[in-house]
Amino acid sequence: MDKYLDRLGIYAARLVSQKEYFVPGHRACQGCAEALAVRLMSKASRTNTVIACATGCIEIFSSPFPLTSWMVPGIHVAFENTAAVASGIESGLKAIMRKGRIPLKKINVVGIAGDGGTSDIGLQALSGALERGHNMVYVCFDNEAYMNTGIQRSSSTPFGASTTTSPAGKVVPGQTTWKKNMPEIAAAHDIPYVATACPSYPFDLMEKVRKAAEIEGPAYIHILSVCPTGWRLPPELSIHAGRLAVETGVFPLYEVERGRYKLSIDLPELRPVQEYFRIQGRFRHLTEEMVNKIQRRVREEYEKLKKKVMMTREG
Repeated sequence: MDKYLDRLGIYAARLVSQKEYFVPGHRACQGCAEALAVRLMSKASRTNTVIACATGCIEIFSSPFPLTSWMVPGIHVAFENTAAVASGIESGLKAIMRKGRIPLKKINVVGIAGDGGTSDIGLQALSGALERGHNMVYVCFDNEAYMNTGIQRSSSTPFGASTTTSPAGKVVPGQTTWKKNMPEIAAAHDIPYVATACPSYPFDLMEKVRKAAEIEGPAYIHILSVCPTGWRLPPELSIHAGRLAVETGVFPLYEVERGRYKLSIDLPELRPVQEYFRIQGRFRHLTEEMVNKIQRRVREEYEKLKKKVMMTREG
């Protein structure tokens, strides 16, 4: 942890500028960690960036026609084809540079979508873009449900969470499947860079976006975005909830750089998951048995991740 904190000053000096590329005036809910995450991502990407943004919370709250909070060019794309459009932008830019229509220069192509637009309906387009090796960054802002359309479950909704389509009842206690591991799915494509991030750790998030933008080839960043509305927690607890997600091991922060795993924060001991659940209404129905079941799963997954880190370190 000390080593991580020592790096923060370096990141702040390198990355944090006064210039904003995602400005106030949007219509995000109070305490929306996704809006903060988008702002931090934009600061790290800076100029010479083109955004492909899927329909979802981000697009809806950031660009109510005829206004926009974006200070960089972007395209509003359909729910399912963020990665397809981003890869088309990247290919098109290379073609017109090759023909001399614009100067040869580095342009960051960034595709952004929520967990539904990434792990569900957009997975086929994302897999194709990663497999083809497009020089682009794909960022998933994961608030763990289809929040924009009424808090419906997605394959990224955690086990036990109550949503409008996985309601907690006497027979079925909320979501019955485990959260899809999108970072590992992306890493399985053998791409140069995969990372997880959370706006509760802003400098870590910005450094990962900067690294992803500079690396040659496709990069994938999965950002946990606390949603006070859908998670049923007070807006002022958004940052605290994000930190608890990391400190309990529910959402570990790590990188996979050219196949080598590295923990961003190596926790010697995880906090109990109950501390994370306690502040969220979507988990208030959980029994002690279910909490224990989730706790075992979190520890098992965290140990599997640490083993991957050790294996690549020794290799």
